[in-house]
Amino acid sequence: MKNPLKFLQEVKQEAFKVTWPTKKDTVTGSLMVFVLASLAAVFFLILDQVLKFFLNLILTLNF
Repeated sequence: MKNPLKFLQEVKQEAFKVTWPTKKDTVTGSLMVFVLASLAAVFFLILDQVLKFFLNLILTLNF
């Protein structure tokens, strides 16, 4: 790197080109992550309970 000052100026120019998300975008994205994670948790809870029920049913029928 020959000229650190030029490099810093270019970094500053690039930083101003960044488009940051708005507060609405951030809240919407966070809410979607929370809702989808909650749905996945409920789905796997139900799936676990169903599989547990059938496993217990199979084990009780074999004995």
